[in-house]
Amino acid sequence: MPITFFESLVALLAVAILLLQVTRRMHLPYPGILAAAGVAVAMLPGAPYIPIDPPTMLALFIAPVLVDSAYDFPVGAARRMMLPLIFFAVVAVLATAGIVVAINWLTIGLPLVVAITLGAIVAPPDAAAATAVLSGLPVARRVDALLKGESLFNDATALLLFTAALTVQARGELDGETLLHLSIAAPGGILFGIAFGFLVSRLWPLTGNTIGGTLVQFVYAFATWLIAERLHLSAVLATVASAMTIATLTKVDYPPRMRVHSFAVWTTVVFLLNVLAFLLMGLQARRIVGAMSTTELDRALWFAAAIVGGVIAIRLAIAFLYRCISLHLHRAGRSSAAATKSETFLIGWTGMRGLVTLATALALPANFPDRDLVVLTAFAVVLATLVIQGGTLAPIIRLLNLGRQDEARAERDAAQTSLADAALEWLENEQGPEAEVIRRFYLEYRDGISAPDDASPVNRRRKLSLAALLLQRQRLDELRDADQIGPDHYLELQEDLDWKQLAVAPEEERRITES
Repeated sequence: MPITFFESLVALLAVAILLLQVTRRMHLPYPGILAAAGVAVAMLPGAPYIPIDPPTMLALFIAPVLVDSAYDFPVGAARRMMLPLIFFAVVAVLATAGIVVAINWLTIGLPLVVAITLGAIVAPPDAAAATAVLSGLPVARRVDALLKGESLFNDATALLLFTAALTVQARGELDGETLLHLSIAAPGGILFGIAFGFLVSRLWPLTGNTIGGTLVQFVYAFATWLIAERLHLSAVLATVASAMTIATLTKVDYPPRMRVHSFAVWTTVVFLLNVLAFLLMGLQARRIVGAMSTTELDRALWFAAAIVGGVIAIRLAIAFLYRCISLHLHRAGRSSAAATKSETFLIGWTGMRGLVTLATALALPANFPDRDLVVLTAFAVVLATLVIQGGTLAPIIRLLNLGRQDEARAERDAAQTSLADAALEWLENEQGPEAEVIRRFYLEYRDGISAPDDASPVNRRRKLSLAALLLQRQRLDELRDADQIGPDHYLELQEDLDWKQLAVAPEEERRITES
């Protein structure tokens, strides 16, 4: 009996959960393993072919990921890193597309518009793949910020190029109307995103601390993309600009319950979208490979291998070119110190492709010339970069001594101390036994930050609190089993104990990671 798409998705999710546990224990990057799993599940006998609506692909897969990333990327960092962001988000994308066109011209000779489309698809690296590895091996903050910021804005350049190529292919020429649309797409998308983000931020408080509030976030993410598309503006820049605007306008008294709930939901949804994209691409690749003759498949594989090599090489060349520019500007007193050679190599090597490349390849119209070859090549680039670069990223960081665990811990300790100082400064003017209790708590907390000790008052209080909470949980279960408390009150008190436990638990127990 044929396997349905839903059954394939459930199978991949089950395999993904299992592989995440394996990668966590073996310290392997999960995106590459997930990509291989998507191919394996798609190759199962009877796996279905899923017809894909191209316009839906970009909105479904890219909009939530952009909102999730842009909301956490500070506007100040974007201003400080304007030059490198422009270089890697614009120059690097165009250079990568150019190298793809050159390789095509030297090898199989696809039509120029097809080669440009392929270049736009494989050009933007995916920071999520790099972050999955770098989260356990923190690197210099400027490197981390560049990688995350680049992925927000290079998608816009790549999709503008992608849209232009599709338009030229459909119309047969690059006319004045197309040039006009492209010229206003970027600035128009940014202005629309800021205005829409400002409007949404005013409506945000109306849905605070409700399930509907989380749903509104998803509706807003998709609506931003779809409205920008209808207006022929850059949907990527509109989505990024709106998310950053909302994050900037969010007040410090934003309900924490809503923030915790939203974070958990968005993290799960973004991970699910990655799983779904790899499955869909695996299904497409299986159909394409099955329809090719041996000669066609050999030709496609050689071409894909050449594109993979070119994409990796041009990324490294661009990284070192930017270092030369940075050194020149630094000597002239016009920029901060340039990245070291080791950091530059790391930036060049973190060029893994991921969800954006998958989504744009899936968004190609069914009648696009040489679509199967383009899709297969794009998937090969994703797989190869995730496996080759993603699999070697952690060893390279250790080899080049780029990990900064000690510096990252010191940075966090300094921030935590500053937060405690802020509370203590305010408490100076407060009198009474209640203020004294809170003041003593913050003093003990601050003194135990940089030099934690099992015998310190903070850690001893933590152990006593956790033991007391465990006994409360046992008593709560006894009350439920004895039918002395109803199910609604049981859940309310259980959640109350959960929050209390999170408040006193060690830091590693308060984090939810992807693997």
